Amino acid sequence: MPFPNFATPLAPSWHDIDVKHTWNSIPPNWEALGHPPNGTTVDLHVALKPHNENALSDALYKVSDPRSPEHVLSNVPPRTMHSHVLLLRCGYGAHLSKEQVAQLVAPHPNALELINSWLRHYAVPSSSISTTHGGSWLKLTGVPVSKANELLGASYQVYRRIGTNDSTILRTVGYGLPSVLHAHVQTVIPATYFASTGTLRQTPRRRTVRATEDVSSRELVTVLPSRDDDDDDDDDDGIEPSDLRWMYGTAEYVPAAMDRNLIGITGHLNDHPSPEDLKAFMTECRMDAEDATYEVALINGGGYDSSHPASEANLGMQYSQAIAYPTPHTFYSTGGEIYIYNNQPGANDVWLAWLVYMLGQTNVPQTISTPYGDTENDLPLEYTTTLCNLFAQLGLRGASVIFASGNDGVGGGNCLADDGSGRVEFIPYFPASCPYVTSVGGTTGYPEVAAPLSGGGFSNHFPRPVYQNVVVPPFLQQLDSQYHGSYNAEGRGIPDISAQALKYFIIVDDKGFFTDGTSCSAPTVAGIISLLNDYRLATGRKPLGFLNPWLYGLGIDGLNDITSGSNPGCDTDGFTAIVGWDPVTGLGTPDFVALKQTLDHMDEGEGDATHNKGIRATFSERLNNSDMAVLLA
Repeated sequence: MPFPNFATPLAPSWHDIDVKHTWNSIPPNWEALGHPPNGTTVDLHVALKPHNENALSDALYKVSDPRSPEHVLSNVPPRTMHSHVLLLRCGYGAHLSKEQVAQLVAPHPNALELINSWLRHYAVPSSSISTTHGGSWLKLTGVPVSKANELLGASYQVYRRIGTNDSTILRTVGYGLPSVLHAHVQTVIPATYFASTGTLRQTPRRRTVRATEDVSSRELVTVLPSRDDDDDDDDDDGIEPSDLRWMYGTAEYVPAAMDRNLIGITGHLNDHPSPEDLKAFMTECRMDAEDATYEVALINGGGYDSSHPASEANLGMQYSQAIAYPTPHTFYSTGGEIYIYNNQPGANDVWLAWLVYMLGQTNVPQTISTPYGDTENDLPLEYTTTLCNLFAQLGLRGASVIFASGNDGVGGGNCLADDGSGRVEFIPYFPASCPYVTSVGGTTGYPEVAAPLSGGGFSNHFPRPVYQNVVVPPFLQQLDSQYHGSYNAEGRGIPDISAQALKYFIIVDDKGFFTDGTSCSAPTVAGIISLLNDYRLATGRKPLGFLNPWLYGLGIDGLNDITSGSNPGCDTDGFTAIVGWDPVTGLGTPDFVALKQTLDHMDEGEGDATHNKGIRATFSERLNNSDMAVLLA
């Protein structure tokens, strides 16, 4: 829509330009090819800062913490609803619409007035200006390069990667903005942002099965031995859906809200599931679900070729379906890679493309499972922060967003820090490290112990969230000085919960395989959470949405604490699972029946103070340590 004309009461000096960002020289591996031809135009994207930077997280906690009073949202239309009204009126389960979320993160009205005046001063026609991302971005279409240079005090030139025949790009090594706009504008793209790419990881580790078996001949595997990464033991005993449904207590539950409940399974890197493999898997492992199916949504050039299925996509679809059937599933195939433009996600970034698509939908899935990630140390803080805030918006819409925590323990390789000190620096995974998603680690065996590959540790990008303030300090106190300097003791702890992660039986291209990884754990947990969402919806209640405030509070009584095992990595023994939360298995593994009971108790109106006291007592009993008990009192 055209950008509105606002009157500006003040007359700032639009020629008083302060530097926003500049390089000292052309970034490495790039060369300048000179100025573009006369008449060249560029589309500029201007990201605006939100009016209230804390409004998003404040609102998310209000709708996600069961201790928030339940209220109905105001009926004031979104266009006139200010963020403070939302914060005062929303309570637990009162998730917001896409319009309300857009209003919550909208820029200050003065920003629009000032920017409109700035653009008018430089004769930028209003017909070329539109808003995107709910009004938090402006798009200036077809701006002459000469005009862009005036607006930004820039010198755009044509660049190309050295020694390649890649397409050229239009960039500047420095740009600025009028000083009055610095408080309102976060960034301008494209400007000094020379693309770099990252690599999505989290591929499951797969090994061949000798032959598929008749499910009726199998028995529950009561002990699964821990295995090294290179263990090629072809013993046919492994994990299948009946084991998980028994172990986590979902076998007797029958979904009833299929018309309102939905699970989303994400796919990147051209990973696609196969409906034929899904049918074969269900025939082998859950015969009452042979007709399981799914929808496909293509995003940002993502493809779908079911004749070339991938382990990752089949694994997620087969195990989520096997637990939550007949809950409807959607597979989201998103094209692109990790694209970073001077520390921000670029236009073709795979996470940004997926998040923008999801947040643009009128309704979002109540549960979403994602197995992919990248190491935090390969990603800029600004990049992860921008995306993490978008994950917060997804939680505010009512989605439970679940991520695998990683398959390298505390980190792959020797993990030496870049400062030349020889110090080992543990490496957490993002987006699992974002405090607004639920990170899932791995276990093995029964009784369960930590799986050695379980990704875990502490974020170097995000501080410890408030919901972890009670459970993380006891672990740190027990750890004492071990690994001092290798992790951020003030960082967000990973993972939040865990589930079985070794030797899952899957079918890919009509062949049976065993596979390992927290890529197995995530869809397992997603299926269980989806059943809890089904239970709430079927009984007239709201979906769970962002899980962590509930899990770390009232929900903790529905989790099985895992107290042994470790997650070696970085040439160390890694962390060790202990009583209480730990950066190997989190709070523990889900017990569906017990979790369902915590939801019933919560909705029966048991006093917050009484229940919180019970939680503290439970922790004290588990810890059996007077110093810890005092800390939790």
